[in-house]
This record gives sequence, structure tokens and C-alpha cells, in this order.
Amino acid sequence: MPRATCTFPGAVGGDPPCVSRERGKATGPARLRFDGWIAGTGTSSGTRIVLGHWERSPFGPFSDVMLDRADGERLLLAPTPETADFIARTYTFDAVRIVPVRVSVGAGTWTVRAGALDMRFTTGRRGPLGLLLRAVPGALARRPAWSALLDVPARLLLAGVRTRGSAGGGRREWYGARDLRPIVAVSAVFEGDDLGVMAPVEPPVRFGFGSVPRRPGVTRVTTTVALGRGRAPFRSRA
Repeated sequence: MPRATCTFPGAVGGDPPCVSRERGKATGPARLRFDGWIAGTGTSSGTRIVLGHWERSPFGPFSDVMLDRADGERLLLAPTPETADFIARTYTFDAVRIVPVRVSVGAGTWTVRAGALDMRFTTGRRGPLGLLLRAVPGALARRPAWSALLDVPARLLLAGVRTRGSAGGGRREWYGARDLRPIVAVSAVFEGDDLGVMAPVEPPVRFGFGSVPRRPGVTRVTTTVALGRGRAPFRSRA
């Protein structure tokens, strides 16, 4: 069988399909995999925060933060031009900032520093859904077919949550959850303003086809992205 190769996803000018080394023919869009954690919380100020903490990805380990602010601005904080470009092609933002994003985790407490954002949150014990997801084998969670199978149950159990859907630039995404812990306390300051205490993620965030759960929590997830050919424009500011 011919082997397929794909240009690095940060390439400028859209995402090329995989190409057969033997014949140089397109074999279909590449699928990229991200393994890590997604944390989502609301705050009493109205700003909703989504953290992606990726232990394994095509870009190596990295973290990013998405803010859906009370005034309606959707802001991405990403650590490099390559990660910012990839995320901005996949989701929708009003602005992007390339800033250092540092995350540390210890004894159930997460500390996040991303440019003008300082955030700390604490997780609690797993509930029944978390225990059930923890039993899902990693190999199964990585299969898009498994994520597609769980899409309807996820919508019924967790309002706003989708496990598959269309993303920017003709891309497709699948989320395979493997664990879930509730967030029990949050403190966050952005640009010197205290964002208040933890609150539900309400209204849902508006970055893509789905939201994080309404109840603040941290989900271990395998995300698969099938690349398309489009490019979602964004503006970067330091």
C-alpha cells in the first residue's frame, strides 16, 4: 500500500490533503489527534473561559485559552503563531493574542497564566459520569466512530455539548471523552479586573459547533481534527 504524507498543519495557504508518495495523488484529508484536557467554567462577571491543555499534539505539548467575554468578544490566547493559526482556522474568534501560556497542576489545583490572564481553579471528586468515562479504553476513545455514536446521548445529558461536528475551513472534529471532574472553585483576573467567582457556563460559548458543559468541569479528551482546505482569518496582537 502507498504511504501517505501530509504537509505540516501550520502551512500557509490552506490545508493540503494527504498525498501518496508512490503516485503523488491526493488520498483524502489528514486527521490530526490531540490528547489532553479541556476545562470550561463561567464567572460571575459573565466571562466564560475554556482551557485546552494538550499533553500530546502535532505541535508538541501546549496549552491555549479561549475567552467568551461579557461584552461579546471571543478571544484566543495561544503560545505560538503556529498554534494560533491552527486554532483560528478551526474555531471563530474576534481577536487572537500570541502570549506565553503556562499551566501547572498539583493536588487538584490548576494554575494558568496566559498573558493578561491569571487563573486558578480546583477540581473535586468524580461523579457517576466521570467514573463511567474513566472506564472507556483510550483506543476506543480515539475512534471517530465512537465519538459519533455518543453524540446524541451527549446532547441529551449535557446541554450544548456535541461530540462531533463541522469546524472552520471545511474541517470536521470528533471528541472522545475519557474522564470528567467537576470544578469546585475558580479565581481569575484578566487585564487587572477580577472576573468574580465560579458560575455556570451560561450562555454557552460560541467558538465552534458546540460548547463545554454548563456545569464547570475538566474533561480528559482525545480530539481528532480532519483537515479541510479553507483558512479562517484572524488578527493577531501582542
